[in-house]
Amino acid sequence: MLKCDMLIDSNDILSTISKLKNEDKYTILLDITAIDYLKYPDVTPSRFAVVYILRDSTFKKQISIKSYVNDNTLEVPSISSLFKAANWAERETYDQYGIKFTGHPNLKRILNHHQFTGHPLRKDYPVTKGQICTETEDLMDEMLPKLHSKGYTQEEINDLMLLNIGPSHPASHGTIRNFVAMEGETITTCVTEIGYLHRGFEKSCETHTYSQVIPYTDRLNYCSAILNNIGFSKAVEEMLNIDITPRAKAIRVVIGELSRIIDHLVCNAANMVDLGGLTNFWYLFAPRDNAYDLLSKLTGARLTNSYTRIGGLEFDLYDGFDEDLEQVLKNVETAIDDALSLIAKNRIFHDRTQDVGVIKPELALSAGVSGPNLRSTGIVHDLRKDKPYYGYENYDFDIVVGSHGDVYDRMMCRFEEMTQSIRIIRQAMKELPDGPLNIDHQGIVLPDKKDVYGNIEGLMNQFKLTFEGVKVPKGEYYGSTEAANGELGFFIVSDGSGSAYKVKCRPPCFYSLGAYANIVEGTMLADAIVTMASMNFIAGEFDR
Repeated sequence: MLKCDMLIDSNDILSTISKLKNEDKYTILLDITAIDYLKYPDVTPSRFAVVYILRDSTFKKQISIKSYVNDNTLEVPSISSLFKAANWAERETYDQYGIKFTGHPNLKRILNHHQFTGHPLRKDYPVTKGQICTETEDLMDEMLPKLHSKGYTQEEINDLMLLNIGPSHPASHGTIRNFVAMEGETITTCVTEIGYLHRGFEKSCETHTYSQVIPYTDRLNYCSAILNNIGFSKAVEEMLNIDITPRAKAIRVVIGELSRIIDHLVCNAANMVDLGGLTNFWYLFAPRDNAYDLLSKLTGARLTNSYTRIGGLEFDLYDGFDEDLEQVLKNVETAIDDALSLIAKNRIFHDRTQDVGVIKPELALSAGVSGPNLRSTGIVHDLRKDKPYYGYENYDFDIVVGSHGDVYDRMMCRFEEMTQSIRIIRQAMKELPDGPLNIDHQGIVLPDKKDVYGNIEGLMNQFKLTFEGVKVPKGEYYGSTEAANGELGFFIVSDGSGSAYKVKCRPPCFYSLGAYANIVEGTMLADAIVTMASMNFIAGEFDR
């Protein structure tokens, strides 16, 4: 397995990535992270390396660039002048590893609080060390430079109203703090602060086996937990170079698309509430509850399902699953029709959503926005089509795109995507393969209980897999899937043991939220609320 596609000197980072963007058309920055090689001092020329993952304008090719960092300075040049996505990505890498990006406009912590000392993803950081924040940060160090860059004098700044939206407020859709400067009802400047829900997902991955990580992935985007299970399991399986069974692929498609429907139901229902209409909320939430009943029968849990396993799935479909599923799909179709009957020709709805919260295609690509938020701008990109997996190339479905990138387009894209997911599910169930659910591999899949209780080989296999984990070959790999809100990626570094040496999650919401301030500046306060709702930020995902 290739450790990276390109290894470059740290002094050449800016020029190399600029060439890749402008000449080779790698126009999308997917993620930036670092690796701490403290446990392998004789293997690498320095302790830290930074990794950049980019995708080209056709959405079909990606490239990873690695550069080792000078141990004395821990400095590399910032590429925030090339990609807006680099602003938050570099801040996170600085926050977690202490790598300094020279030329960054405001290199400060983003996930850990401002009183935090040290860098938690370094290998020598004590896992059990707790650090409590005792003082609030006023964020004026971010607000003032933005206001000055827009030409405001100090006297004019004194006349502005400074307002916090969140972090604890229903309109913030999670623990998000937006600090805004307002002239009347208009937002002139916005600064976003996150990290209130930080759970240390990536640090936990280093101290648990690959299989034990699956329940942690549930808590990323908890509105579509199984899509997180699938994304992580798929990345590990690709590192193992294994192909799961046709039946497991089809079931993952079915349950994954059902999770996508649930996620879109939550997003649009909450958006309706923020627009002032509660009726649609109940129309859309009722079939969501039916879907959770089905998932509870299948997986034993409603919200956080932990359904996938490395090499397959925990449970096969139960008797009567197809009838229950079809009833859920019919309920969703009825809910969509009922909701659209109230808003499709509603003048108030159109006035509140059309030409509101517009995302320009250029901003979306530069900021790393993906999923429905990107497709609403008119850009046709969906990993299920561009880099198909699990047989998606064999399903008949359409990529749903908008034309203007406003709140209206984002909501309507999600409504139509639910219809397309229903099409996929019905096709998959009609052609559902028979055969085994899990691959036949003693080093990956737990043995049957009869073997565990009936012979010593089964017992030993169960013991070793449970305590030592699945042994993943040494290597560094980035795998991604089309989650409900866009590209969900996992960059995994394996040292050959049963636990990951490093896991970096590339959450779609993180980059969408990074673009939020650019979108709402110049808009009305009430419009900023519905813009946030329509972009569907899930705090567990970007905070991790």
